Order: sequence, then C-alpha cells, then structure tokens
Amino acid sequence: MIIKITSYNKYRIAEFVADHNHQPAPPSTMHMLRSQRVITEVQTTECNSSEDSTTPSRFSGDSLVQQAGAFRNVNFLPADYRSSLCSKRMKNMQPGDAGGVVKYLQSMQLNNPSFFYAVQLDEDDKLTNIFWADSKSRVDFSYFSDVVCLDTTYKINAHVRPLTLFLGVNHHNKISIFGAALLYDESVESFKWLFDTFKIATDGKQPKTILTDQSSAASAAISAVWPSTIHCLCPWQVFQNTVKHLNHIFQGSKTFAKDFSRCVYDYEDEEGFLVGWRTMLEKYDLRNNEWLHNLFEDRDKWASAYNRHVFTADIKSSLQLESVSNVLRKYLSPQFDFLSFFKHYERVLDEHRYAELQADFHASQSFPRIPPSKMLKQAANIYTPVVFEIFRREFEMFVDSVIYSCGESGTASDYRVAVTDRPGEYYVRFESSDLSVVCSCKKFESMGIQCCHVLKVLDFRNIKELPQKYFLRRWTKDAKSADRSNQEFLNDGASQTLSSCLNAPAPIIGQPQVHLNNLHDHVTSISTSGQQALQGNAHGNQGYAPLAGMNQQPFIGGFPLNHETGLG
Repeated sequence: MIIKITSYNKYRIAEFVADHNHQPAPPSTMHMLRSQRVITEVQTTECNSSEDSTTPSRFSGDSLVQQAGAFRNVNFLPADYRSSLCSKRMKNMQPGDAGGVVKYLQSMQLNNPSFFYAVQLDEDDKLTNIFWADSKSRVDFSYFSDVVCLDTTYKINAHVRPLTLFLGVNHHNKISIFGAALLYDESVESFKWLFDTFKIATDGKQPKTILTDQSSAASAAISAVWPSTIHCLCPWQVFQNTVKHLNHIFQGSKTFAKDFSRCVYDYEDEEGFLVGWRTMLEKYDLRNNEWLHNLFEDRDKWASAYNRHVFTADIKSSLQLESVSNVLRKYLSPQFDFLSFFKHYERVLDEHRYAELQADFHASQSFPRIPPSKMLKQAANIYTPVVFEIFRREFEMFVDSVIYSCGESGTASDYRVAVTDRPGEYYVRFESSDLSVVCSCKKFESMGIQCCHVLKVLDFRNIKELPQKYFLRRWTKDAKSADRSNQEFLNDGASQTLSSCLNAPAPIIGQPQVHLNNLHDHVTSISTSGQQALQGNAHGNQGYAPLAGMNQQPFIGGFPLNHETGLG
C-alpha cells in the first residue's frame, strides 16, 4: 500500500495490493502476534508470586495457563513470561551480584547474630567464594561433627559454579546440613579457603572423618588444613561417577553393576578385594580402562576392604536414600540468579529441618512393639526409632547365629560366630574384666552400633543388657539435649523462627547488648563501603570492597560457637 499527501494536505491511497506479503495468522495462533501479547498487572503479580515460590521459574507459568483454561487463551508467550521475570530480577538486584548477595547475608545475620558467613571478591568486584551457616547448622555440627561428607555434585547455574554442601548424619540417621558454599572453582586455594573458613565457623572444631568426591585439589587442601582428619572418598559418589564414565558398560551388561558394587561395598579384606577386582576386569575386558586404573590407585580411600575400621556413621547409606542434591534439583533451577537461589535454598533447608522436628516428636511420643527381651527394651528406650530398627535387625540375626569357643587367654575369651544361611565367619574377643567386646566385622568401629556377632557372645556369657559404653550418644534420643549453651545459641537473634519450634531458652550470645550494636555498626560500615566499591568511586576508578580480596583476609560475619564476645 502506498499513501501520498495531496495538495490539500490530505492522505490518499495511491496504490493498494490486496495480496499479503506473508501468510495470515490462523485464528489458533492469533494470541502469538506481537500486537496481541500483553501481560496484565494481575498476571505480572502472579509471575512475581511464582518467582518467590519453591517452583522453578520454567514451570511456574503453568498456573496462569490453568487459570486461562489453555495455552491459546493466555495473552503472552513463555518468552514474554521469562522476560518479565528477568526484569523483576534486575530491579531487585543491587549493583552487581556481589552487592546483592552480601546485603542478603548481612540481613540474615542482623536477624540472627549467630548466622555466620564469609565472602571473597576478586579485584574486579566479582564474587569468588562464599560460605554461610546459620546457628542451627553450627549447633548441629557440634553434636555430629564426627563425620562430614563434602557434596559438590550440584551446580547452581549455567556457569557451572559448584554448590558445596557440608553434610553429616544426625541421630535419626538422616542427613544434616552443616553449612554451604558457592565456589568460584574447585582449586586447591578455593578448598583451603573453604576449610579454613569452616574451621572458624565451628570454633576450631574439625571432623574426625571427611568423605569427598575424587578431587586431588580437595585432598591437598584437607591435608593442609585438617591434617589429623581421616580422608576417604565417598563410596556412593565413587559409584555414581563410575556410572557416568562407564555408562556403556552398565547399560550393556546385566551383571556389571552387581560385580562393581561388590568391589566397593562387600569385600572385607584386601585379598578378597584384589581377587574380585581382577576377576571383574577380565570378565568385562576392562584391563586397560584408564578410569578404573586411576580408581584402583585410590582404592584404600573408597573400598570397604581397606577402611572398615574408619567411623563413617554409614553415611553412604543415608546419601543413597536421601540425596540432598536431588532435593535441590527438584526445587531449584539453574536459571535462578544468586538472590533467588539463596531464598529458595533457605526454604529447602526449612523443609529439611521440619522433617527432623517431626522425627524428634515421633521419637519422644512413640515406643515400638517388641518381644519380651531385656536388651531390646533397653535399646528401644535409648535409641531413636530409626536407629533402634537397625539394632533390632542385628538382634534378630544373633538369634539365628551359631557360636564356637576358640580358647581363652587370662580374662580374654575368643569366639567364632556365623549367621545361618549367610557366608563368612567372624571372630569376637570378649574381655570379662571390663565387659569389652571386639568383632572382626568392625561394624561398631565404622557405624557405632553393635553387630549380631557381639550380641551372640554377650548372650552366650549370660549378659542380658548391652554395656552402656556401646550406646554412642550420637544415636540416642538425648543426643542433642546435653549442652544448654548450644540450645541458647540457637535463640540468640531477633528472628526466632526455628528456635521457637525447638523451645530454646533465652539468649546469652547477645550479652551485653553493646556487642549487637557493634555488630550492627560494623555491618553497616561494611555494607556502605562495599556498595561504594561495587559502584566505583566518584572519579570513575573501579575499586573493590574491603569484604575480601583473593589475596586478602576475607570479611567474616558471625559469632564463634559458644563464645559470648567477638566476631568469628
């Protein structure tokens, strides 16, 4: 169509071609035309509400579609929806990710002064490493610090920034989260910074055993920062990594998974492991496989044949049943910006802890039905329900066991015990002078719950109750009721959401009040200088926040555990 202006200043259509230069949109796609795509105020509000929910953003638009009845009734495309969310995120962010994240962490600490965090920025004001742990995580570590698993399997975003979780096992044999970190990379320096920071957050306390993924960087950092901590590779993560590297073998064979699993979990001595490993390599023609060769070099860190004596609280089983990374993948999206991630992570943590609260309630309000046995009744009164069921299974196996005397030496007696219809025999030494019992299966050394072989010997010696020293406090109903200062530690902030659920006593960390005032002044100063640095100064020179530098002492927020004064 050509339009001209006449001498009378009027428009005139000079030429008109009735044919379209494109195919007209059919009625079914009219809503996709740019002119028809409008997000109303109501829908914008709905978008914002969805963004703040636990539903990943790529799915949260479904509610608007459901309200409209079908996709064709919605006046916008998914791209418009994502654009709306992006605009909202940009408006909510402070200048740069660093400023927004630090401000969020500071607000968390103002609500609860026992919230601990540390950050590092590089010379370009970009976030490198972040660590944080609230009061509940820090107190949980004080109770269950014997074993930690470092989980780095979840990536927060498309840039593959690893989320690192410090995981442990609580008295319900469930996963407990001791702290979290976002690392710039998985270098030795990053891990050193992380472990040093974690040590500060836990008032210098370090785990007896730590399990990690296969990482030479993490291994080097652990040796440098925690030289007395036993380092093992998490068997569950070893198995998962092997599935990724040898997926074609797992898919092409019905028996390889079972044979490899036996090498990881089942062999109880080095000789049996070596025979089983060689047999597996020959059976599947994997003698020259580089992945398995490298794995074999680290066998003393992951094969049960080499570390059955190391206490791990059977965390591998807890991780198999309760993968925290899988929970995070369910509720979190790699498309979230940093602030959204923190908010959603906090909700995941709350749900995780509510499940623990329910387990505590169940343990205090219920008692299992048990046969008339003095030892079972004793265990049911002491252990949490989940741990009692583990003990009960051992008790039931001892009933089906046979025992043979192997001689005596002074006050010590040796026995050989075998469970009916199960392979293998185990040797137990009983010391009558102090009722000490040691079994070659090493179940108590690795998990802290006595085995059926020991129970058989005790019954044979007419000992009808388990000696108290074999009830590890970490598995009992009273595991978290001993330290009053830690309960007070939970309740030291203005925000008492979690602490109120746990009925924690009045605070002592905040005494005297001047400490809180000093903290507020310090945080305000840091926030102001940090924002100025992130934005650049008035002369246009780009500065960097005194919060941290890669070669500087990082800013650390938080009180030391069970201390009344000073910042972490």
